[in-house]
Amino acid sequence: MRISKMLMPTLREVPSDAEVISHQLMLRAGLIQKVAAGIYNYLPLGYRIIRKIEHIIRREMNRAGAQEALMPFAVPSELWRESGRWEKYGRELLRFQDRKGADYCLGPTHEEVITSIARAFLRSYKQLPQNLYQIQDKFRDEIRPRFGLMRGREFIMKDAYSFHDSLESLDAEYQNMRAAYCRIFEACGLKYKVVEADSGNIGGSASQEFMVLAENGEDALLSCAACAYSANVEAARSMPEKQRAAAGGQLKEIATPDQKTIEEVAAFLQIAPEKLIKTLVYYYKVGEKEDYVLALLRGDHQLNEIKLKNYLRADIVLLAEDSVVEKITGAPPGFCGPVGLRNIRIIADECLRDLRGGAAGANKKDAHLLNVEAGRDFKLDEVADLRQAAAGDKCPRCGAPLKAIRGIEVGHIFKLGSKYSEAMNAVYLDQNGDSKPFIMGCYGIGLGRTAAAAVEQHFDERGIVWPAALAPYHCVVIPANLKDPELLKAAEKIYQELLAAGVEVLLDDRDERIGVKLNDMELIGISSRLVLGKMLAAGQVEFRLRGASDNELLPAASAAAVVLKKLAELK
Repeated sequence: MRISKMLMPTLREVPSDAEVISHQLMLRAGLIQKVAAGIYNYLPLGYRIIRKIEHIIRREMNRAGAQEALMPFAVPSELWRESGRWEKYGRELLRFQDRKGADYCLGPTHEEVITSIARAFLRSYKQLPQNLYQIQDKFRDEIRPRFGLMRGREFIMKDAYSFHDSLESLDAEYQNMRAAYCRIFEACGLKYKVVEADSGNIGGSASQEFMVLAENGEDALLSCAACAYSANVEAARSMPEKQRAAAGGQLKEIATPDQKTIEEVAAFLQIAPEKLIKTLVYYYKVGEKEDYVLALLRGDHQLNEIKLKNYLRADIVLLAEDSVVEKITGAPPGFCGPVGLRNIRIIADECLRDLRGGAAGANKKDAHLLNVEAGRDFKLDEVADLRQAAAGDKCPRCGAPLKAIRGIEVGHIFKLGSKYSEAMNAVYLDQNGDSKPFIMGCYGIGLGRTAAAAVEQHFDERGIVWPAALAPYHCVVIPANLKDPELLKAAEKIYQELLAAGVEVLLDDRDERIGVKLNDMELIGISSRLVLGKMLAAGQVEFRLRGASDNELLPAASAAAVVLKKLAELK
């Protein structure tokens, strides 16, 4: 391709609204253009990268036995009402009406549509398992779209869905997809981790995320260096610490005027924060049922709301308003505790199981209780892992310290079970002729996020350093002086030789200064360059791989062959 004929709008300045390096460089390199908040054009160079990611995904999904289909972007509300998500999904679901007044949404995900396909065409266990995938636009009306392609509203996604007649079959396909995803991200040249994750709005019994490791990653992860355990902080577990033995004693009320926070109360009572009971009142809703719950943690721990929501199997959990807290406990926040409360459900974090000699709010203003003992002074009917795991906590598998790292989610795989098939009456006939709901799996990859994550992991002070598999072009031939016919002739010859050899090559025939040309190619991340300048008189051209610090002189006569060999070594 001749650059003079290309749309390649590079920028010298960093756009003011671009916060992360991938957003900055992809805008500056002319790969994407903002249309609206969270909505972008993929310009020609950017779309080449997306197409390369698509090719890798298709190759590995087909290799894994999945079949490609294509589902509609606009989805009728009837399907979402069947699953119950029309009301539950929230404002991220962009709803609209057609000219007849019928309700539709722009698909943020396609569990309902794919389940309707299975319901229509998969009749017997003999047709199972099946795995169908698509590569298609999605739309989620994010509250705060940011970071370019990392958190957009419209995005390109590969989503796959599998159908099974047993949990064993689902487990086998889940591992098949896990292996396929590993091959995909390895082929993309990315360093990644597979981590335990929360299933979120998709639902299901288990899920894992594929995280590209990057210092500026938007997701916080906890990882164990001693074993294979890694998890998103939303789902991370840690080994519960046993409370140190303490002498028992009778409950004692003590005045704590204006001491509300954990830090203030601990200092006032001269006890460690871990001896305090943090008491939180939460509103929750399950279907049509609404209620309040008391969540208890050690004073030095933070509540993980996702864990609480999952334990309650709730659609919504919200911290109760101060007026509600006072109505339920008799005290304002900061002075409430579990002792003496009878008419509210109590769930204690597992680290409180052996608490003795603790302290808690006395359920009256400006007062706390000392010598609180779990099980004696308040009930422990429900104990669960509610706390936010943190760096330094013990790994739940081996006990070694967990370390904090950051990553970018590029893929997610789920064991859905029969959540959607039961809701939508999608059934097959088993070996006994009985109707059974399909057991399902779900497997997604964000293509734009994968491209952005690659930039976050591969860049330098001059621009993007693409992994070879994703680079928009692998070589650029640059004549330093367009007014020199010998340079032009030699550049054209090498360019044609590389084209004939199947190299994705550019010829920079722009009437620009050599510095502008070199800066543009480094910004965009072209894998290598050949510069034809003064050394051509000696039969040599300058070669440099992107990311290298020095030029290498190659014989002009054999430059194309040498470049071909060097590019092969990159892959």
